[in-house]
Amino acid sequence: MSAASPVQPSHPQLAVSAAIFRDGKILLVRRARSPAKGFYSRPGGRVEFGETLHAALHREVDEETALKIEIVDLAGWREVVPGTGGGGGHYLIMSFAARWNCGEVVLNDELDDFKWLAPDGLSDLKLTGGLQEVIQSARRVLGA
Repeated sequence: MSAASPVQPSHPQLAVSAAIFRDGKILLVRRARSPAKGFYSRPGGRVEFGETLHAALHREVDEETALKIEIVDLAGWREVVPGTGGGGGHYLIMSFAARWNCGEVVLNDELDDFKWLAPDGLSDLKLTGGLQEVIQSARRVLGA
């Protein structure tokens, strides 16, 4: 199989994402590849074997954006199953509320755009499913 059509595992994959807030704004990144190509979402990715959720989230945020964050608490979760627009894979995504600590965004090749936006100003963007709910939950967790 080519890299454009990877073989999907036959079991669910565990993933993490970060709702990162800085000065009252949330960081959104646009996916440059499938699944979710062209959609804005939160930074994140798969958890590797033997890795804690927090370690995976710090690694993924660093790899995708070069930012350092403070993870506050779980903000919610989402399950993506084959046939629901998730690219054919089965994922359980644990989303965490986080605060920006330091650094400026430097995107890797998995992403092609980023925006720091007011959480209520996202209506004009193509968003991944469940994004608004996780952002609202993260705001409650952070008291933002």
